[in-house]
Amino acid sequence: MSEPTEPSPIRRPALRWALAALILVIAAAVALWPRTDSGTTNPGTPAARQPAAVSAEERAAAGLAPCPASTGPGAGPLAGITLTCLADGAPVDLAAALAGKPALLNLWAYWCGPCAVELPHLQEFARRAGPELTVLTVHSDPDESKALARLSGLGITLPGVEDPAASVRTAAGAPAVLPVSVLVRADGTIASVEVRTFADVADIADTVAEKLGVRIAV
Repeated sequence: MSEPTEPSPIRRPALRWALAALILVIAAAVALWPRTDSGTTNPGTPAARQPAAVSAEERAAAGLAPCPASTGPGAGPLAGITLTCLADGAPVDLAAALAGKPALLNLWAYWCGPCAVELPHLQEFARRAGPELTVLTVHSDPDESKALARLSGLGITLPGVEDPAASVRTAAGAPAVLPVSVLVRADGTIASVEVRTFADVADIADTVAEKLGVRIAV
């Protein structure tokens, strides 16, 4: 039998390099392994910035009209959606608040230029419509504070709700653009989704008359 032989001096450096490379591979794998604990984020993904909470003073300063109160059980595609009222921060069961009366929901955001042009027309239309139908703004961005500031700057006092998750847009099947107006029948069904900017008060009145059968003198 032959005696066991030691690795030759020529092979020892190669073994050391191979071992070092293996250690580096293991260390890299550990560093990149997905984390599931709640205190971490995925590598390369910045932490989401949460908008600051809105104070009661900010809400009062905006001077918005109160959100419509629930008038019955909600029905239709908007049933089950609860949003925050911009005027006071209270929860709003959307379908229940709209029940029994036709409604125009205007989806907008503080950064949307065409929305700023359209909102004054909607406010004037709502003034002329009175109790015939509900006109409600739906802010489709998480920054509620900027929504209040924008409405205040435009002189808009329409009732409005905060919809950071775009729940209304999803329920109505609307595209991810702004502004969008959703026309809702008194029974909660959706009559029309208007993916455009209304030109003026007469344009809104004509559309409401055609889609909802509610005629408002302008």
